[in-house]
Amino acid sequence: MTRHCSTILCAAVAFLVAVGLTMIASTSAWVKGVEDPYHFITRQAAMVVVGLIGAVIVARFPLEKLRKLAPLLFLGTCGLLVLCYIPGIGVASLGSRRWIQAPGIGQFQPSELSRMIIVICLAAWFARWQTEVLTFWRGFVIPGIIAGIPILLIAGETDVGSALSISVSVGAMLFCVGTRLLYMGPTVLSVAGAAGYYLRHNENRWARIQAWLDLDNPVNQLDRGMQQWRALLALGNGGPWGVGLGNGVEKFGTLTFAHIDFIFPVIGEELGLPFTLGVVLCYVLIAVCGCGIALQANNVFNRCVALGLTCVIVVPAVQNIAVTTALLPNDGLPLPFVSFGGTSMVFSLVAVGMLVGIHRRSHAVVSQEFPLARQTRLAVRL
Repeated sequence: MTRHCSTILCAAVAFLVAVGLTMIASTSAWVKGVEDPYHFITRQAAMVVVGLIGAVIVARFPLEKLRKLAPLLFLGTCGLLVLCYIPGIGVASLGSRRWIQAPGIGQFQPSELSRMIIVICLAAWFARWQTEVLTFWRGFVIPGIIAGIPILLIAGETDVGSALSISVSVGAMLFCVGTRLLYMGPTVLSVAGAAGYYLRHNENRWARIQAWLDLDNPVNQLDRGMQQWRALLALGNGGPWGVGLGNGVEKFGTLTFAHIDFIFPVIGEELGLPFTLGVVLCYVLIAVCGCGIALQANNVFNRCVALGLTCVIVVPAVQNIAVTTALLPNDGLPLPFVSFGGTSMVFSLVAVGMLVGIHRRSHAVVSQEFPLARQTRLAVRL
């Protein structure tokens, strides 16, 4: 299977993109305040084309050049995240400042780019200091600072969901590289305690958690828990086989953001259990193939990049599916390759292109077989 990781990975991503475009066409036509019913599907299709072009280019681009540019990439992505806080450049929407207004592009979400840059910078650091991953400073503190600065900037935008998913991806990279659990354990507990304190004293997010814990309460079903409650109703309404493509009812205003954050329940309502399980299976295949590509990488840098990119794709998918099935509180993360979102689609496809490029450049060891026809046999006649 490891020889065909790229093929399986691309097939899984193609299925997710196809399902996403189909469901965006089914759900986005009913979005309020948009005159053109094809606005979202045409824009998403254009972003798929841009992402595929970027994936093809990156797949042929030597990653060693990105390794040399890691410091500049880090400063650039931090600068873009800072722009989100500047009035007139940063765009505030729904209580968050996650976007910037870029000339000729429109709204751009720097946090999606920062996922990949953090992975590249950490991979470059660990490739430089391979023999010191067990030390406190070069194996834990400095990598933590490299990842922590962008994560704090993202969390300050009130994009806590993205900050959490990136933190989990960074933790997975540190664990696989070999950072000591003696350093990671207390840090994780401290960060979890600080996050709990923040959530408890943030009125909006604490209300979300309380609503999530009591979705059966009619008051929560009409207020902060409405999205997750309607998502569960959509999944229940679909049953095993769904009500048919386009025949779902929750997308008509009761399930808000049905084309973005809560597109997974609409898949279950209209297409049924085979497609919801198919979506989950695709993310499992992406995780398995990404790990397989990492195992076959021919150097530490490529191995770390492959592992990190796999995490930044799969972890948000797990979070989104857990939120839409009411296993986690609502955090506003899209479903990679499926939900509407140009920045997410482009950089997710670019990440897949990098994984394919790493796999192409990996050198598999194949034993050389010598055909019998070319062997010379010598015999002594008595």
